Amino acid sequence: MLQRDELLAYLEEMLNVQAFADYAPNGLQVEGRTDIKKIVTGVTACQALVDAAVERKADALLVHHGYFWKGEDACIVGMKKQRLGALLAADINLLAYHLPLDAHPELGNNTELAKLLNLQQEGVFGSETGTPIGQYGRLAQAMSAEAFGKLLARKLGREPLHIAGTDGGIHTVAWCTGAAQSYLEQAAALGVDAFVTGEISEQTVHVARELGLHFFSAGHHATERGGVQALGAHLAARFGLEVEFVDIHNPV
Repeated sequence: MLQRDELLAYLEEMLNVQAFADYAPNGLQVEGRTDIKKIVTGVTACQALVDAAVERKADALLVHHGYFWKGEDACIVGMKKQRLGALLAADINLLAYHLPLDAHPELGNNTELAKLLNLQQEGVFGSETGTPIGQYGRLAQAMSAEAFGKLLARKLGREPLHIAGTDGGIHTVAWCTGAAQSYLEQAAALGVDAFVTGEISEQTVHVARELGLHFFSAGHHATERGGVQALGAHLAARFGLEVEFVDIHNPV
């Protein structure tokens, strides 16, 4: 058993929460019971994941995408009321860590993606959020763009969308999980052969072609499953908590 405040203090320091200018609050978003024995983890605090946490009698739900994003309607009605009502009725804590979980050098989404693809990380980039969250490096061995696409599909369980900006192969890569397609020009400035992220926008196609860079949209959800799983495993090992990852399918 662990006290909620002890868990929150540990996560805030470990994830260096104060270093990020984020789009939503990081840490405790919905207050539940004070004693934590079981944690359910997942990518997004959708209703299906909340229901899974209730069914499993979790004391806390730990996610990458939580609630209260900048610019959203603040009224507690409809879908928001249902989600919050379910958490409050079951006295479940909701903990969410967005950019800090993308960037963490040992447990973050980008580090976990690098491990999955056997990418050798050499540096970071993209500091608009206060602390760089993107990474760049190289494959252990160069491969064709087709082979790299197959590697992504095999490791992530989802076919990536590939925009070929060049006929060349891939050795150096930049990557940033989630919706980081706007980092494409920064990635090209690094001189890499390819850029991997989760999502793609209409203009991304033209930018990749004109910059001569392979672009892979590998799925927002697919690229961001790793961090929360790694963090959950870390908490289970350190504090002896019961932690269960629940993957709510999302094709995006």
